[in-house]
Amino acid sequence: MFISGLILASLALWGKGVEAAFGLTTNTDTYIVDAGSSNPLKFTVDRSNCDITSINYYGSELQYQSTGSHIGSGLGSATVTATQSGDYIKITCETDTLTHYYVAHSGDSIIYMATYTTAEPSVGELRYIARLNADLLPNEEPFGTVSNIAGGTAIEGSDVYLVGSETRSKFYSSERFIDDQRHCVSGSAHRVCMILNQYETSAGGPFHRDINTNNVGSYTGLYWYMNSGHVQTESYRQGLHGPYLMYFSRSGTPSTNIDTSFFADLSIKGYVATSGRGYVSGTASGADSSMKWVVHWYNDAAQYWTYTSSSGSFTSPAMKPGTYTMVYYQGEYPVATSSVTVTAGSTISKNISGSVKTGTTIFKIGEWDGQPTGFLNAPSQLRMHPSDTRMSPWTSTPTYTVGTTSPSSFPMALFKSVNSPLTIKFTATSAQTGAATLRIGTTLSFAGGRPQVTVNSYSGSVPSAPANLDSRGVTRGAYRGFGEVYDVGLPGGSIVAGTNTITISVVSGSSGDEFLSPNFIFDCVELFQ
Repeated sequence: MFISGLILASLALWGKGVEAAFGLTTNTDTYIVDAGSSNPLKFTVDRSNCDITSINYYGSELQYQSTGSHIGSGLGSATVTATQSGDYIKITCETDTLTHYYVAHSGDSIIYMATYTTAEPSVGELRYIARLNADLLPNEEPFGTVSNIAGGTAIEGSDVYLVGSETRSKFYSSERFIDDQRHCVSGSAHRVCMILNQYETSAGGPFHRDINTNNVGSYTGLYWYMNSGHVQTESYRQGLHGPYLMYFSRSGTPSTNIDTSFFADLSIKGYVATSGRGYVSGTASGADSSMKWVVHWYNDAAQYWTYTSSSGSFTSPAMKPGTYTMVYYQGEYPVATSSVTVTAGSTISKNISGSVKTGTTIFKIGEWDGQPTGFLNAPSQLRMHPSDTRMSPWTSTPTYTVGTTSPSSFPMALFKSVNSPLTIKFTATSAQTGAATLRIGTTLSFAGGRPQVTVNSYSGSVPSAPANLDSRGVTRGAYRGFGEVYDVGLPGGSIVAGTNTITISVVSGSSGDEFLSPNFIFDCVELFQ
């Protein structure tokens, strides 16, 4: 009995605290990888389809057992091979248009991954989803329960739910690409983080968002979305997506500064080492200094971005050689565009300057920042549905009086079937009764929604329909699309000395119910001469 107890105790120590042997086990149906880490990590890959079917970390099974973790909704079938060389194990999964890699490095509690594509999957979404044990990993970080739909009732499509009195959706877990280097799921004894070195071959730019986590009750999903149809403003890019990785820990939040340069030695399709890249450095100037500035580079093959320093200086990430469009933003509003050509092994010097140009302002509601910052319900819209009872009523401001009403009472969105038209009242002097321009900046349109304007007795023309993104927006926590700007030219005499009334209505050939009626999101409204 004493000997048996010692054996059991030894096995427990081996499972939870003793570094195991790094290695690859090949079975008829599976590959089993032992990472050889001090907190033991073993994972199993199905040789027929590339699914991860088991993730055993520190003695606990973290993989959801009914469905695997995989690219897209699973490859269905793939040619799966594995090699071990020195401190690295590489599993390669190949189809006609996609190659996915799992990599283990001896001693790391990490599953390194990369995905090479030559065409978008037929399902239209390129993502990796780890389906993890919700009993052990119920928590979602950093935004908490906003995307936990366990026990909820669907209220819009199959992706927005009512849980108790709160609306929740997997879309509410999103973060801007420029700020999203890590998102995690956790429990009392485990944490698993998806860590992203870059979105180089994804689509959408620095301010795009997509699904990060989703506790559905039976499992907790941990995602990396590379391409999707969710308010997508660019064509999909193909090539190597990643490296990206799942980092396993018992507590604490891992650094995002993890070296993946060893991928250069692993024969990974499409991988470009730092030595084969170049940089752009320079100074941005002229934009509103009260906002953060971003510089963005993109072409059909790649995209990059960086925040500037407070003085406007910047250095790009390491970029693939090529010619790029270069955009300078104040907040998320573009103020200048240029072009630059990057060559391997060199740093190109390129300054950029720009600002928002209007005229002599009569009034302005909001700021030209490419976001609905400061408007009614804007602080909540990213994490809840517009119908949520925690939102302020959308009809609470039928009339906005310039100089009296707070901008925080100006609705961030105008819905054809909810709060359209919106009335704005302002006072003009006799010197302001000449010709003027009313500029309405929007960030996102749904179902063709765009503004039609009346100023006193003058009616502006109906603007052309904006580009159709074919995607729900405001109800799924999105606010950024193509960012249309509408200029309404007002002839002299349209504005009168004294009190003036503007109405802004949502115009569209389509109709809909409440928050799925045609709508648009405001960026800024400015009247100037």
